[in-house]
Amino acid sequence: MLKSLQSTKRLHNGIEIPYVGLGVFKMTDPQETVQAVQTAIESGYRSVDTAAIYKNEESVGEGVRNTKVNREDLFITSKVWNSDQGYDSTLKAFDESLKKLDMSYLDLYLIHWPVEGKYKETWKALERLHNEGVVKSIGVSNFHQHHLEELLKDSNEKPVINQVELHPRLSQEPLRAFCKENDIAVEAWSPIAQGKILDEPTVNHIAGKHEKSPAQIILRWHLQNDVVIIPKSVHKDRIIENADLFNFELSMEEMNQISGLNLDERFGPDPDNFDF
Repeated sequence: MLKSLQSTKRLHNGIEIPYVGLGVFKMTDPQETVQAVQTAIESGYRSVDTAAIYKNEESVGEGVRNTKVNREDLFITSKVWNSDQGYDSTLKAFDESLKKLDMSYLDLYLIHWPVEGKYKETWKALERLHNEGVVKSIGVSNFHQHHLEELLKDSNEKPVINQVELHPRLSQEPLRAFCKENDIAVEAWSPIAQGKILDEPTVNHIAGKHEKSPAQIILRWHLQNDVVIIPKSVHKDRIIENADLFNFELSMEEMNQISGLNLDERFGPDPDNFDF
């Protein structure tokens, strides 16, 4: 049930992930990142999502240590970058991430993008890390349905989660249906489309009715679609606002109006043709 910022979704391996976490993509200023992580945790967030390529794992780790919340009560995610994919290089990259975060384990480790010819070997490395207990859950990011089908053919474990670009302009309904069928949770990066849809009249009309901001309406739409979200902000008031989602509910009609904004429009790269 979506009752508070500590509300969690149970993954297929029995582990619970908070529905709302802090994303730290493009947080490049170390002190700003430390402060954002600290503010989020002190405001009740229990999940932080980073990645090797964000180059801020040290700051995330420091932000975590600056709070009074026990590491065991937090959910920390990182991701292996494309140039590190492959079996041995993934194991090495994971050690590097753990060292930078200054932690003894990760709650979730993801393959950042489905690098052709490499992601299956990368997945085998993630399975090993999971078996060794240094990662509690393993998953993927930016995988289309065909990537997931390909991965499931040869894997011993299936991903607990697929983190993808997802917002009202790119509602990903077929992919979400496939993931639901296969008990793979869906997590949205860029849940408010980098702010590009905040002036959308439909969203603003619904926001006015609920006396909420357009961002809060979109984030609530995700939650009611059973999607995990990691909105990013370095501003204290925005970090708090992004979490204030549990004292109102969108009607079925409002949910459908927001879903009706879908144009299958990406603001980020397409997982079928990214070149990095």
